[in-house]
Amino acid sequence: QVQLVESGGGLVQAGDSLTLSCADAGRASTLYGKGWFRQAPGQEREFVAGIGWSGGSTAYADSVKARFTISTDNAKYSVYLQMTSLKPEDTAVYYCASTRYSNSRALTERYDYGYWGQGTQVTVSS
Repeated sequence: QVQLVESGGGLVQAGDSLTLSCADAGRASTLYGKGWFRQAPGQEREFVAGIGWSGGSTAYADSVKARFTISTDNAKYSVYLQMTSLKPEDTAVYYCASTRYSNSRALTERYDYGYWGQGTQVTVSS
């Protein structure tokens, strides 16, 4: 069973970098696509980045392109989100997600993902 656990959130200043990690404690999603979403207070959950199971396909929201990098380490059953040049508008709860099936393409829609982590807070101060 897929069990996603995020870590690495925190309080940083604008311009800083932060790396989020997401581990599948159930070790069941090696061949599944992964993604990161975020939700700010009063806003809808939005797509941030996605990656196919092999890491060969990635996709990013325009707002984070060239600043964030998604990567996967299947040997560690983990997916990462490296965030640089952070801005106050990046403040949100960040969620890791997994598809329910083997997928090699990066997917960008919430309905593509069937497993979700509990979220980790990222706060960027100005």
